[in-house]
Amino acid sequence: MGNPKIILLFSGKRKSGKDFLGEKINSLLGNERCSLLRLSEPLKRIFAKNHNLDLRELLSDGPYKEIYRYNMIKWGEEVRSKDPGFFCKAACDNAPIVPIWIVCDIRRKTDINWFIENYGNLIKTVRISADIEVRQSRGFMFTIGVDDAESECDLDNFQNWDIQVTNNNLEDSEHSLKSIMDLIKSYC
Repeated sequence: MGNPKIILLFSGKRKSGKDFLGEKINSLLGNERCSLLRLSEPLKRIFAKNHNLDLRELLSDGPYKEIYRYNMIKWGEEVRSKDPGFFCKAACDNAPIVPIWIVCDIRRKTDINWFIENYGNLIKTVRISADIEVRQSRGFMFTIGVDDAESECDLDNFQNWDIQVTNNNLEDSEHSLKSIMDLIKSYC
């Protein structure tokens, strides 16, 4: 495992802008200081290998991923039922040693617990929200079995966010970036 000074755990509903904000921060800080981690990367990599699927397409934001999303979630839940931290550990095992890690896709309390158990006070949680109409304009469509599943809803009642930001428009994004960068600066 690497030696970060701060690990930001980003959570939010689909199409709320978790990856967008993570990528913006990464571009501001540079790869030598910041790395984006995704729990979905090892999940998709193993799922693609086991099912002979195109990993690049599964990692994209396109329609190919949507075809397999439900089955990936179901398979991921089976893995997590045996080892709740499996994908957290897999993502961290491949992470570069840089001062700042941003985990763009925290979805469960067990994810947060794993990071706290393994990295303690390096963890800072960030909840990103966007109005449903905005998410729909970004391509979100409610899918039964996906958007009402634990993978999307487990953190809905989580209250211990270090910061909560809104990402509905450019002004929100700029304010959110400033809030997150201020949090980073206070630790690095």
